[in-house]
Amino acid sequence: MRVSRLYTTTPLSTGKTIELDEDNGHYVRTVLRLRKDNDIILFNGNGGEYLGSIIEVSRKAVLIDIKHWIDRSAESPLIVTLGLGISRGDRMDLTVQKAVELGVNHITPLLTEHCVVQLKGEKRPQRLLHWQKIAQHAAEQSGRTLVPPLTDISHLDHWVNQQQGLKVFLDPYASTSLAELQPINGQVTLLTGPEGGFADQEREVAKAAGFIPVSMGKRILRTETASFAALAAVQMLWGDFAAPPALPNSNS
Repeated sequence: MRVSRLYTTTPLSTGKTIELDEDNGHYVRTVLRLRKDNDIILFNGNGGEYLGSIIEVSRKAVLIDIKHWIDRSAESPLIVTLGLGISRGDRMDLTVQKAVELGVNHITPLLTEHCVVQLKGEKRPQRLLHWQKIAQHAAEQSGRTLVPPLTDISHLDHWVNQQQGLKVFLDPYASTSLAELQPINGQVTLLTGPEGGFADQEREVAKAAGFIPVSMGKRILRTETASFAALAAVQMLWGDFAAPPALPNSNS
């Protein structure tokens, strides 16, 4: 039986009993429907995870006894940063979720010329918190022990000049493919546009900052599809999607 996983900001240590905060308590009680003596795995983003046992589930409190620490990691050796042109509603949510599942390490939502989403006043921090929650739940589901942070919403022309490693942006008009490139110091930075793509001026700004335009094939991909394809491709080329080395032949 699969043991549920839960991210918490509470400090964790073996032998300790912790009380979940209100949101996590509600999730355990009403969504997961866990009961006393059920096992649960907890992690706080500091590496590894803890096996715990629920000792109380009530409207008043959800208490968990932490049994032991598990030294486990699901991280790729490739460090991937994603600059993500903000798209509308479910498309952005889905892209954040799947990017975390595909091993991204940092995500920055970007304001671009063709961005149709308006984030003014309180909407900006609220939307960022919403996306961070999606990243948290994706880490729980996918077995990661780290939760990729979403850095503050930025303008593309500011963000591109702060990046390191192999820097590429997805451009359907490019002639270079990812397979022709190599990561720098184990790092790759991907830049993807919103629904309307990049403006010509944004392409020039990205190239001036060292970003290489890369094609994902002859077909025009939706913004979320392009992100998934690029993340899967870099993990296949240089990350943990690559096939393990062949075992030596016992007859040789």
